[in-house]
Amino acid sequence: MPSEKVLEAKKEKVAEITEALKSATTGVLVDYRGLTVEEDTKLRNDLRAAGVKYFVVKNTLLRLAAKETGLDELDDILHGPTALAVSEDAVAPAKVLADFAKDNEKLEIKSGFMDGKVLSLDEISKLAKTPNMETLIAKIMGSLNSPISGLARLLSTIAEGGVEIPDLIAKKAAEAEPAAAPAEQPAATEETPAEEAPAQTSDAE
Repeated sequence: MPSEKVLEAKKEKVAEITEALKSATTGVLVDYRGLTVEEDTKLRNDLRAAGVKYFVVKNTLLRLAAKETGLDELDDILHGPTALAVSEDAVAPAKVLADFAKDNEKLEIKSGFMDGKVLSLDEISKLAKTPNMETLIAKIMGSLNSPISGLARLLSTIAEGGVEIPDLIAKKAAEAEPAAAPAEQPAATEETPAEEAPAQTSDAE
């Protein structure tokens, strides 16, 4: 029968894994069997560089932690060597592991989860193809760059020239008025002959 010290250590490990599952946005489980020390080191470095926490877990402990976090569906794949990659970045674990697996067929992606929901292998594959957060932010900022630049220039002009917003609006309205006046002039010119026509006919009679 395990000693009290062993049981306590087991509880602490389960609690640690449980916390890792709860705090992660996304996690991916892999079978690392067959990787050389060099390949395993490269994988760990790639994951660390992407901000992904990666560690080997015992299936018995992970099973208990998965049950605590509502990820019971992972139970079916918890056999053989298992390593867990977790991160707050939604796509980083899947992306790094999928890219690594392309050149290292020995690495097998077993399952994964996102926001407390177990993902299928197809969903993990799609997730791996999704742009990461930095790329998405860069694209969003790029699309907003022009409007922001224009607004920045306008605000800079107002600030440097000491122009108040109401004054700027009044100025724009004043500039628009002269442009409207010529458009009304032709209408007045056309009405004059129409009014004089009956008078000329009356003289003739």
